[in-house]
Amino acid sequence: MFRFWPVLLFVLVLSSCAAPRVTYDYDRETDFNNYSTYAYFSDLESGLSPLDENRLLTALDSVLTTKGLKFSEEPDILVDIRSGFFHRPEQSSVGVGVGGTGGSVGGGVSLGIPLGGNGPELEITFDFVDSQKKSLFWQAVATGSFKEGGSPEQKEAYWHKLVCKAFDKYPPKIKKTP
Repeated sequence: MFRFWPVLLFVLVLSSCAAPRVTYDYDRETDFNNYSTYAYFSDLESGLSPLDENRLLTALDSVLTTKGLKFSEEPDILVDIRSGFFHRPEQSSVGVGVGGTGGSVGGGVSLGIPLGGNGPELEITFDFVDSQKKSLFWQAVATGSFKEGGSPEQKEAYWHKLVCKAFDKYPPKIKKTP
């Protein structure tokens, strides 16, 4: 019976250190091979501090270069970035119970353990807009814990990890329909 406690503890530790979560959306009609250059919107307002915005753009430039994209004054892609901070409500959903059937008497114990951190969460949206058509064709929304007050090195590592995760599936592998 007590063999599951180490496993439960391991799962709780993993859930509290979760990597950023990312959702993607894109226009299925887009030929991503047509895009090789990018630039940022001239009126980019990320919602981040100037230092964090610079760290984010440095990480993004690095990742986009590995994806085969080059920065250009006359880009194929215009990149927009928006962010927001929020506090996720605490989640307490671990329960332990014992029960019985028939004439047996049953009992139960419920235990609430906070899952995940209660620090600020960051949601950041990356939009790719076709510079000629002025239409959105790819979007990633990354959500993750944000540690306030970290060192500059920790913040650089955080932004790099977030950007790598956000662009992990760019360009998307579009399945051909018959």
